[in-house]
Amino acid sequence: MRRWYRNLDISTLLIWIALCACGLVAIYSSTHGEAQEFLLTTVQNSFGRQRLWLIISTVALVTILSVPMRLLVRMVPWIYLATIGFLILALVIGREVGGARSWVYFGPIGFQSSELAKVGGLLMAAFVLASRRKEKSILPTAAIAAGALVLPALLIILQNDLGTALVFVGLIPVLALCGGVPLRIVGLLILFPIAGYLTILSWPVALGFTALVGIIAWYGTRNRIWVAAGVIASAMTIGVANFALQYVLQPHQVARIVSFSNPEADEYRANVGFHLVQSKAALGSGGWFGLGFRQGTQTQGRYIPEQSTDFVFSVIGEEWGFIGGILVLLLFAALMLRLLWLARAIDHPFGNLVVAGVAGIFLIHVCVNIGMVLGLLPVIGIPLPFLSYGGSALLTNTTLLGLALACYMRRAEFSLYV
Repeated sequence: MRRWYRNLDISTLLIWIALCACGLVAIYSSTHGEAQEFLLTTVQNSFGRQRLWLIISTVALVTILSVPMRLLVRMVPWIYLATIGFLILALVIGREVGGARSWVYFGPIGFQSSELAKVGGLLMAAFVLASRRKEKSILPTAAIAAGALVLPALLIILQNDLGTALVFVGLIPVLALCGGVPLRIVGLLILFPIAGYLTILSWPVALGFTALVGIIAWYGTRNRIWVAAGVIASAMTIGVANFALQYVLQPHQVARIVSFSNPEADEYRANVGFHLVQSKAALGSGGWFGLGFRQGTQTQGRYIPEQSTDFVFSVIGEEWGFIGGILVLLLFAALMLRLLWLARAIDHPFGNLVVAGVAGIFLIHVCVNIGMVLGLLPVIGIPLPFLSYGGSALLTNTTLLGLALACYMRRAEFSLYV
C-alpha cells in the first residue's frame, strides 16, 4: 500500500480536481440564476448529473489504478474490439442527439460511443507501435497503428460526429512522432490540416504557404524528393478542399465551415455565425476580472448557445474575466506538461505512448475548443475536457487520465511482459 501511494502522481490528481471544480462552478452558473427560466428542465439538472458523473468517474479512476499492468495490456485487443462493436451498435440502434447518432441507451442511462472509443483507439494504436521489433522498419507498424485509429474515425463520421472523428485523425501524427516515425514524414502529415485550414481562410494564402513549404523543405533537406512531396501534399490538399467547398458540400455545410472567418457578416450573423457572435460578446464583456459569479449578461440571458457544454469557456471568460480564463488555460498547460514528464519517466514504449497519447488528446480538445470559442476555428462541437457538461466525456477523459497515471505508477511492472 505504501508503494501505491509513493508512485501515484499527486500533482496530476490535484490539477484534475481543480479543473473538475472549475467545470462544476461554470455549469452551475450557466444553468441557474436568471438563465434558469430560459432552459429546459433537463438542462437545469445538468449540474446535479455532472456531480453524479464525477463520482462515477472517480470510481473508474480508482479501479484503473488498481488493475495490474500485465492484465491491462492483455485486455487491449478486447477493449478495442468492444469499442468498435459499440460504435457499430450505435449506428444500428443508437439514438440521435444533437444531430449525431452516437448514443446507446441502457434503460435511462446513455453513453456516447464516440467518446468511449477514444480509450480503445489510443490503447490499440499504442499496443501496435510498442509491439514492433527494433530491427524492423517503423513505417509498416505505424501504418497499422494509424489504421487502428482511422477505423473508429470512419464509423464516427458515419454517426455524423465529425468533431470527435478529427480527434482520432489528429492523434495519428502525435503517436507517430512519439513512436519513432521520421520527423519528415510527421511533418508531411501535419501539412494536410494546415493547408486545409488556410484554404478555408483564403486560397491565395494557402498557395503562399505551399511555396513556403517548398522553401523550408529545400533548406532543411536539400532533397528534391522531399521538396516535391511537401509541395504536392500541400497543393493536393488545397485542390481537394476547394473542390469539396464548391461541388461536394451543401450550401449550409459550407456556410458553417467558412462563417468563423467573419461571423458578423449579414449572411451569417443570424444563423450559423450566431454562436461565435454571442461567444465573442461574452468574452469581451468579461474584461480583465469578469462580471462575477452568475452575473454574466450573455450567460444569464441565455444568449450563448450550448453554454454549459461546448461553449462553457465563454461563460468562464465573461464571469471570471481574462485573468480567470488564463488561469484555466494554465491549468491545462500544467496538466499536459506534467503528462509529458510522466511519459519521459516511463522506459517501456507502451506506457510512454499511452501517456503521450493522452496528453495529445487533451491538447487537441483544448486547442480546437478554445479556437472555436474565440472564432479562430469553425464550430465543430468538441467539449472542453473536465469543464464542459457531459457524462460520457467526463468519464472518458478521467479514464484516459487514469490510464496515464497507472502507466506511470506501475512502470516497474512493464518488464514482466517484455
